[in-house]
Amino acid sequence: MIKRNRVVITGMGVVAPNGIGLEAFWASLLQGRSAIGRITLFDATNLKSQIAG
Repeated sequence: MIKRNRVVITGMGVVAPNGIGLEAFWASLLQGRSAIGRITLFDATNLKSQIAG
């Protein structure tokens, strides 16, 4: 017998570098704003990439 787990979705939203919440995220997309850029919050010199988003 296969054990089935119940899943309940209580809401949906967006958490992204270019906007938190659907309205902010969508506005950012429509304005063509990019959230990709050089890492500046900490020293990323020894990492393979110094770009994040």
